[in-house]
Amino acid sequence: MDLVRYTACRFPGAHPQPIFHTPPFRRRCVGVRSSLSLPFTEQKAKYYRELEAAVDVVQRACRLCLHVKKSLFSSDGRILEKNDQTPVTIADFGVQALVSLEMNRLFPSIPLVAEEDSAFLCSNNLVGSVADVVKDKATLGDEVTEDNILKAIDRGGKDACVFGPKPATYWILDPIDGTRGFVRGSEALYVVGLALVVEGQIVLGVMGCPNWREDCSDNSIIEVQENRTSRSGIIMVSHVGCGTWTKRLSGILAIESPLTWTRCSVDSCQMVEGARFTIPESQTWKSLPLSALFDANTDSENIGEGNILLLSACCGSLCKYLMVASGRASVYIQGKKATSIIKVWDHAVGIICVHEAGGKVTDWEGSSLDFAADQTERRLIFPSGGVLVTNGSLHSKIIGMISSNSAVL
Repeated sequence: MDLVRYTACRFPGAHPQPIFHTPPFRRRCVGVRSSLSLPFTEQKAKYYRELEAAVDVVQRACRLCLHVKKSLFSSDGRILEKNDQTPVTIADFGVQALVSLEMNRLFPSIPLVAEEDSAFLCSNNLVGSVADVVKDKATLGDEVTEDNILKAIDRGGKDACVFGPKPATYWILDPIDGTRGFVRGSEALYVVGLALVVEGQIVLGVMGCPNWREDCSDNSIIEVQENRTSRSGIIMVSHVGCGTWTKRLSGILAIESPLTWTRCSVDSCQMVEGARFTIPESQTWKSLPLSALFDANTDSENIGEGNILLLSACCGSLCKYLMVASGRASVYIQGKKATSIIKVWDHAVGIICVHEAGGKVTDWEGSSLDFAADQTERRLIFPSGGVLVTNGSLHSKIIGMISSNSAVL
């Protein structure tokens, strides 16, 4: 069932509403133990083969990240600065090279849109280091040469592919979303994100978070047959029409069967004042339009009238999407700033995971994000005002509040 045979198909824009209806601060999940590698059958998922491959490579990419992280603070050459002052490590390049190599081997006709280019890697003489970490995780490790590593990275780099104005089919990869969290320590979340766009529609997504903590007492993901706090990492998968699911990352501190999948549902909070919000680390609550109506409080024990609960979630955008899709947060709001641009890889995989969990993602005017706005490279999006991610129930209310209280960032 190769994807290229379906590139002329159309896909519904609407997504199903959540199956589970729960109170705002508790959510109910259903565990599925299956002999399948995915929680739904191949007959229900048109892109089953592509999703299987994406799950496998993201899991191996997460193991690569953990391997690099162990030596991150003991080797002077492991933490670098890119031109935009964003910290980057060989893990970013290693993940991009690994995903590019594996997906190009399986689906050679599908291009890749990703974050990194090899020029920076070469200028810092780290090609050999990247090759070393990729060899251990690649399917055909003996073919991982330095030359192949450079080609694989640049396959997803800028100017690697010109798409034109028509709807296109391509992978979108964020090698590590939240690199600052990656280099900061174990408490800060970071995510490997991979999505597939077919003829302009996001049809599947996989997010791997190696240090996600499941804490039932803190209203996070509630696993069937689990009653403990752990930091074992999770993988989240989504396929159009099949829902959003999570499981423990197999082979990474696994303490339960990797065949146990848990279906995700957004929370059912219907009052903005009772919602749990998360925002980018680079923005303040005062810079966002809802601050004209509500004060933000980070202490859940002291939320008074006119206050909203603001959750901390370092770092990057995808961990916030993961929080909304899993029911840990109700809303993620990001304002568009004149000094920065919004990249597709920071949002694509999160969008399908939230949609399939019953939530909604639009710009501040309520319009869908246009992933074809950058007609030649598919690397940028241009949302009006910013991006709004919600549990769906709150979406129209917040759009109305933004319209009435828009602020200049």
